[in-house]
Amino acid sequence: MSQENTSSIIVVGKLGAPYGIKGWLKVHSFTDDPQGIFDFSPWLIGQQGKWQTLEVVDWRRHNKGFIAKVAQVNDRDEAMALTHVEISVDAAQLPELPQGEFYWRDLIGMSVITDKGYDLGIVDDLMETGSNDVLVVKANNKDAFGQAERLIPFLTDTVIKEVKHDAREITVDWDPGF
Repeated sequence: MSQENTSSIIVVGKLGAPYGIKGWLKVHSFTDDPQGIFDFSPWLIGQQGKWQTLEVVDWRRHNKGFIAKVAQVNDRDEAMALTHVEISVDAAQLPELPQGEFYWRDLIGMSVITDKGYDLGIVDDLMETGSNDVLVVKANNKDAFGQAERLIPFLTDTVIKEVKHDAREITVDWDPGF
């Protein structure tokens, strides 16, 4: 994989400390279903500006997390060299989502427009609140309401009216004064 094409690289977890003496490592998963990290193969890790693939040959639950054995690592010293390295995958490996569902990364950078045509700004981030996800929208420099940022609940049908992938635009029913 070339370094120029890093926009399609998604971080899905992180390697932790070595476990035992045979090259096993603790694994911290960032996927919705933590075990889902093992559905991806190979893993990509970036070290010293180069991408390298890791093939998981075995894994299992350990306490509240996971441990994994990767093909190229056979002892504790080799495992130590991978401690705290992010685990990434090519976005092409991500499963297709059902209609109306989105990956957060697809929403970042989209314009947010009210159903009355007011430009609220650009999606800068998303937050998980427990009850629903929230769009963090960075307002335009000359926002008429003096807002720098807006937090808009990602509630389909009530607040989020339409997500136009191709136009990179989200239409919302939202008061610009909030």
